[in-house]
Amino acid sequence: MENTTDGTWDSLPVKLNERILETLEELNFTHMTPVQSACIPLFVSNKDVAAEAVTGSGKTLAFVIPVIELLLKREEKLKKMQVGALVITPTRELALQISEVMEKFIQKFPQFKQILLIGGSNPIEDVEKFKDQGANIVIATPGRLEDMFRRKSDGLDLAGSVKSLDVLVLDEADRLLDMGFEASLNTILGHLPKQRRTGLFSATQTQELEKLVRAGLRNPVRIAVKEKGLAAAAAAQKTPARLSNFFAICRSEDKFNTLVAFLRQHKHEKHLVFFSTCACVEYYGRALETLVKKVTVSCIHGKMKNKRNSIFADFRSLKSGILVCTDVMARGIDIPDVNWVLQYDPPSNASAFVHRCGRTARIGNYGNAVVFLLPMEESYVNFLSINQKCPLQKMSPISDVVDVLPKVKAMSLADRAMFDRGMRAFVSYVQAYAKHECSLIFRTKDLDFACVAHGFALLRLPRMPELKGKDFPDFVKTPVDTDTIRYKDKNREKQRRKLLAELKERTPLPRKSYAKNKSWSKQKTKKERRKKVAAKRKHNQGSDVEDDEDMKELLTDTRLLKKLKKGQISEEDFETQITSGAKSKQTTEEG
Repeated sequence: MENTTDGTWDSLPVKLNERILETLEELNFTHMTPVQSACIPLFVSNKDVAAEAVTGSGKTLAFVIPVIELLLKREEKLKKMQVGALVITPTRELALQISEVMEKFIQKFPQFKQILLIGGSNPIEDVEKFKDQGANIVIATPGRLEDMFRRKSDGLDLAGSVKSLDVLVLDEADRLLDMGFEASLNTILGHLPKQRRTGLFSATQTQELEKLVRAGLRNPVRIAVKEKGLAAAAAAQKTPARLSNFFAICRSEDKFNTLVAFLRQHKHEKHLVFFSTCACVEYYGRALETLVKKVTVSCIHGKMKNKRNSIFADFRSLKSGILVCTDVMARGIDIPDVNWVLQYDPPSNASAFVHRCGRTARIGNYGNAVVFLLPMEESYVNFLSINQKCPLQKMSPISDVVDVLPKVKAMSLADRAMFDRGMRAFVSYVQAYAKHECSLIFRTKDLDFACVAHGFALLRLPRMPELKGKDFPDFVKTPVDTDTIRYKDKNREKQRRKLLAELKERTPLPRKSYAKNKSWSKQKTKKERRKKVAAKRKHNQGSDVEDDEDMKELLTDTRLLKKLKKGQISEEDFETQITSGAKSKQTTEEG
């Protein structure tokens, strides 16, 4: 089913509750978006829906309103501990955002209580809050929700509470059905009643339609929403219509300099800067804090525990600033007034590219995005245009680019923590590059490691398998002994010194030498030789002759066998010494 029109809320074929209409008016939502006008009537009419719409098209209201309407239609009122609606979403930021929208609507419906179950908070506190206040609407991330189902020992029977469930919403459904969430989702779905309404919402959902049956949809209405007023060729694109999407070609050693120059020239705007790994966010985020003056720079990535929620909330309220992040911020997150999405590293899969771009140009607003590509990666532009219906235009060269890498090196020399971050970031970048789904374009073997390391402002190259046995004459290592770089944190430096002292006192273990792998035929010969020596030793041990010469020979043979096993001597040396020993004994006996 397709829908390309929008209109006023009164034009819906189903009548909405007056208090919902009042809230829409207060929030200044005067007109519906296409996804809202398509989904709300079907969902409210007890149809299962599977909706695909470009990111930033208003999917949240497309399920928040039906959730409230369906709960209002219940014959029996929900009790304190009865869950009537469950919304599952992949990230805590998106869950927090949905919770805020839901809260605005249920303020006029005091009979409904909602609870937010996400990572980064104390699960025991969530259990106590649920037991104390109850909840009719649960908004959760898969991991925390699965954990709550298992907390019967804490006095919480969530499985019993969801027996009254009327509606399930899976937001960002394609990601929820990825391998990372599949096990948790299956566990959760096993607890839910079959008689319910289910809605799946995503920007790129068509590839996952075969999995809808497992998710519990019965004959779902599939909705593909296009934006109004686009030309025929542009109508199929998955990014917002008012998004200006650019690409910039930079060499590895110029990439960070270009980013800093751009951010300095757009200080009074709001930016999201995407990196491929958590370690890169930590490293470059710290560098940007120093290099881009008088601008708030925040960092968010998936390995953060307790700080993420507050950082996200603070950045949303800012009028200008920079959020350095990973793909944890790519999907469904609604941050007001984002001017630019900067993709410093292209994402590992093309669908994530679309989601990243969708953090700007939301709900009919204008926005800009740019991806930084190495010269060898330029064919990625055609790939996106063909495979993702995501056309890009070349960005005008950024002016006033200066070399800031010496300042980043100075930061690493001044604090070992920064030096460590740089090394981890480089290693993680190379590892992520090797896992890119477009392996024909993003090939690790084509990377100029010396240039990449220079772009990371490294003081020396790290020890890693990808660099083993290779020479990099173009990489200029710092003359400073990196072992002498100290942590600014005195306690951390004290611990490092203590550990170094302990390592010096330890007796070094003998270095093991390993023989190279031999062909199967030679391995077989080796086994036969070992058997021969073992048989000889057994014979000597079992004989009645216990004279000193025989014992010495036995010990000698045993030592030779051990040396052969350890690779300390070659097979030829072993054969020669065994043979010479036997001949020597024979000569002695004959004499």
